[in-house]
Amino acid sequence: MATFMYNALTAGGRLMTGMIEAASSQEADKALREMGLTVNSVEKGEPARPKTVIGRNEFLLFNQQLASITKAGIPLERGLRELAQDIASPSMRKLVEEIAADLERGMGIEEAFQKRQGAFPPLYGRILKAGVETGRLTEMLTSLNRHLELAGHTRRIVFEAVSYPAVIFVLGAIIITLVFTYIVPQFAPVLQEMVGGKLNPLTQGVLNLAKNVVPFWIGVGLLVAGVVALFMALSRSPGGRRIKEGFLLRIPVIGRLYHNSVLSRMAEAMAVLVGAGCDMPECLRLGAVATGSERLLLDSEHLAAQIERGANLMEAGHEAGMLPRLFLYSVQLGAQRNELPDNLHSLADMYADQARVGQSRLQVVLLPIMLIVVGGFLAMAILAMFLPMIQVVTSLSAS
Repeated sequence: MATFMYNALTAGGRLMTGMIEAASSQEADKALREMGLTVNSVEKGEPARPKTVIGRNEFLLFNQQLASITKAGIPLERGLRELAQDIASPSMRKLVEEIAADLERGMGIEEAFQKRQGAFPPLYGRILKAGVETGRLTEMLTSLNRHLELAGHTRRIVFEAVSYPAVIFVLGAIIITLVFTYIVPQFAPVLQEMVGGKLNPLTQGVLNLAKNVVPFWIGVGLLVAGVVALFMALSRSPGGRRIKEGFLLRIPVIGRLYHNSVLSRMAEAMAVLVGAGCDMPECLRLGAVATGSERLLLDSEHLAAQIERGANLMEAGHEAGMLPRLFLYSVQLGAQRNELPDNLHSLADMYADQARVGQSRLQVVLLPIMLIVVGGFLAMAILAMFLPMIQVVTSLSAS
């Protein structure tokens, strides 16, 4: 499924531009004409990156409320109008009211959300449309809530695993800076006089660092800023994002943790899409889009194309580096036994559990490393201060 940029005219003659997903430009043109639009141009574009402007927690609450409305049997447009009155955020309230107005004018639910694809997660309009058409909207929204909660949980796992060691490192850096700024320079005249001005290399190096501690941290800051700028530049293109992701995957422990969290989101997204009635190639493509992983998206696109040409899932997955054989086998077995949603939910839980194990392992590894680095700097400073004294005592003992 590709993304196409379109330029079209409404029945009233108003110019309308946007993006639409379709298998080909011909299908995109046909879908637009079925929406009552006069198509001027359809061009293939880059898929929009998954992002929301309403906040993850706010969207999760909105989806839970929408599930409650549909479960109560309230018409969707009426329910959205009532829901908008209880939303505290002005921007979110306006967004929901606009969607309700479009539905009241007869616009389809998928088109109403597609117009605001930058505000909602990808696939949301498609999932709502499938739920309405199959009469399982409440079930679909509940399943989507599970996916969103799991995705948020795996992100928190990564953040929590890195945040505590990072705080230790920052505090250690502050202590080292204070020691090198206010304590070490006090010893310089005494030590130079003690050994006649000829200090050993370690002591001289520590004293030089104490004199230039501010430029040193400025250099470190520029280096970090350069790395951040490089990562931001790489994030602007699919190829760059794949390079960045490949680097992340090669980092011990962190790479495994990231991989498991991505696979967990992929499995849960596919479970939601299976419930929406999507076929296997579409589930693979859209499930990968929901994860935000460019490497997984590339593998899934290749895998889906192979399946569409009649290949077996396991055979087609030989070149899929991001999708383990266990993942593919479980999906194929679930499809053969008509147990695919259950298998996908089980995979999501399994990889989420592995991500939690990776979080614990990362904290076990990172914290000692940070303490060793900080302790090493302090030990180096202390040793440098005492080395001249040891030299003097040794020379006196020898004489």
